[in-house]
Amino acid sequence: MEGGFGGFPFGGDPEDLLRGLRDFAEQQAESVHEAQREQFATLTLNTAVELTSGALAQLQLPGTAEEQTMAMRDAMRVLFPEAVALVSAARQGFMREG
Repeated sequence: MEGGFGGFPFGGDPEDLLRGLRDFAEQQAESVHEAQREQFATLTLNTAVELTSGALAQLQLPGTAEEQTMAMRDAMRVLFPEAVALVSAARQGFMREG
Protein backbone atom coordinates (compact mmCIF):
# COMPACT_ATOMS: atom_id res chain seq x y z
CA MET A 1 0.00 0.00 0.00
CA GLU A 2 1.42 3.40 -0.98
CA GLY A 3 2.42 5.97 1.63
CA GLY A 4 1.53 3.21 3.89
CA PHE A 5 1.98 2.54 7.45
CA GLY A 6 0.13 -0.73 7.49
CA GLY A 7 -2.89 0.81 5.76
CA PHE A 8 -2.69 4.23 7.43
CA PRO A 9 -5.36 6.02 5.38
CA PHE A 10 -3.77 9.49 5.14
CA GLY A 11 -0.39 8.46 3.78
CA GLY A 12 2.88 9.75 5.12
CA ASP A 13 4.35 9.25 8.53
CA PRO A 14 1.86 9.03 11.41
CA GLU A 15 4.38 10.81 13.66
CA ASP A 16 4.41 13.77 11.25
CA LEU A 17 0.64 13.82 11.28
CA LEU A 18 0.56 13.78 15.10
CA ARG A 19 3.13 16.58 15.22
CA GLY A 20 1.04 18.60 12.79
CA LEU A 21 -2.09 17.99 14.85
CA ARG A 22 -0.29 19.06 18.03
CA ASP A 23 0.96 22.23 16.36
CA PHE A 24 -2.54 22.98 15.11
CA ALA A 25 -4.00 22.42 18.60
CA GLU A 26 -1.41 24.75 20.15
CA GLN A 27 -2.20 27.46 17.60
CA GLN A 28 -5.91 27.10 18.31
CA ALA A 29 -5.32 27.30 22.06
CA GLU A 30 -3.27 30.50 21.61
CA SER A 31 -6.04 32.00 19.47
CA VAL A 32 -8.58 31.24 22.19
CA HIS A 33 -6.35 32.78 24.86
CA GLU A 34 -5.84 35.90 22.76
CA ALA A 35 -9.59 36.25 22.26
CA GLN A 36 -10.13 35.87 26.01
CA ARG A 37 -7.54 38.56 26.77
CA GLU A 38 -9.18 40.93 24.30
CA GLN A 39 -12.61 40.23 25.76
CA PHE A 40 -11.32 40.85 29.30
CA ALA A 41 -9.73 44.13 28.23
CA THR A 42 -12.88 45.30 26.45
CA LEU A 43 -15.17 44.40 29.35
CA THR A 44 -12.87 46.07 31.87
CA LEU A 45 -12.64 49.26 29.83
CA ASN A 46 -16.40 49.35 29.39
CA THR A 47 -16.84 48.86 33.12
CA ALA A 48 -14.47 51.74 33.90
CA VAL A 49 -16.38 54.06 31.58
CA GLU A 50 -19.80 53.00 32.83
CA LEU A 51 -18.88 53.26 36.51
CA THR A 52 -17.26 56.66 36.09
CA SER A 53 -20.07 58.15 34.03
CA GLY A 54 -22.70 56.61 36.30
CA ALA A 55 -21.04 58.02 39.40
CA LEU A 56 -20.69 61.48 37.86
CA ALA A 57 -24.32 61.39 36.76
CA GLN A 58 -25.39 60.76 40.37
CA LEU A 59 -23.73 63.91 41.65
CA GLN A 60 -26.04 66.60 42.89
CA LEU A 61 -24.10 69.81 42.90
CA PRO A 62 -25.82 72.58 44.83
CA GLY A 63 -24.39 76.04 45.25
CA THR A 64 -22.69 78.53 43.04
CA ALA A 65 -20.84 77.62 39.87
CA GLU A 66 -17.59 77.83 41.80
CA GLU A 67 -18.88 75.50 44.53
CA GLN A 68 -20.16 73.07 41.91
CA THR A 69 -16.78 73.14 40.20
CA MET A 70 -15.01 72.36 43.45
CA ALA A 71 -17.44 69.51 44.22
CA MET A 72 -16.93 68.07 40.72
CA ARG A 73 -13.15 68.24 41.12
CA ASP A 74 -13.38 66.48 44.49
CA ALA A 75 -15.50 63.73 42.96
CA MET A 76 -13.10 63.33 40.05
CA ARG A 77 -10.16 63.01 42.47
CA VAL A 78 -11.89 59.94 43.88
CA LEU A 79 -13.43 58.47 40.73
CA PHE A 80 -10.67 58.86 38.16
CA PRO A 81 -7.95 56.94 40.04
CA GLU A 82 -10.39 54.04 40.29
CA ALA A 83 -11.11 54.25 36.57
CA VAL A 84 -7.39 54.41 35.82
CA ALA A 85 -6.84 51.29 37.94
CA LEU A 86 -9.47 49.44 35.88
CA VAL A 87 -7.95 50.64 32.61
CA SER A 88 -4.51 49.56 33.83
CA ALA A 89 -5.85 46.11 34.67
CA ALA A 90 -7.42 45.88 31.23
CA ARG A 91 -4.19 46.91 29.55
CA GLN A 92 -2.17 44.39 31.53
CA GLY A 93 -4.68 41.67 30.69
CA PHE A 94 -4.49 42.59 27.03
CA MET A 95 -0.72 42.99 26.85
CA ARG A 96 0.14 39.90 28.89
CA GLU A 97 1.67 37.14 26.84
CA GLY A 98 0.03 33.75 27.11
